[in-house]
Amino acid sequence: MTKALFVAAAALAALPSQVSAQQPAPAPMQQQGNLRGNWLQADQTRQQAQQRADMMFQRLDANHDGTVTRQEAEQAAAQMGQGGEGGRGGRFAARMMDRVFAQGDSVTLAQFQAQALARFDRQDLNHDGTVTADERQQSRTARAQQRGD
Repeated sequence: MTKALFVAAAALAALPSQVSAQQPAPAPMQQQGNLRGNWLQADQTRQQAQQRADMMFQRLDANHDGTVTRQEAEQAAAQMGQGGEGGRGGRFAARMMDRVFAQGDSVTLAQFQAQALARFDRQDLNHDGTVTADERQQSRTARAQQRGD
């Protein structure tokens, strides 16, 4: 689930935005040799998870009113080329929307952050404040087993 959020954050980070000039950049990730070119697998601290959630929220909040609506998020997904229902991208976007908007058709920054940090806390299996690639994989495996995959 967190990988999906990071993929969405990465794609949204690529969108041009005036917000990026106004927001502080997330703390840089340390170089890690085992990532096989996938920076989304890098170890991540809780603070970095919160910064990414903030950045993603700002990019989704098209009218900058402090609330992201389902419509704003769907428009951002469409701009990323993932708005359709077909293919893996469309399924990913649909699942992400369902998770983010499970409680209603809009979400505040505080709610968005709380969701991101709850995912982080579930993945931080040893509770040391850092999610590693191994912990991420263990969490994915456990979720798949719970679903019966």
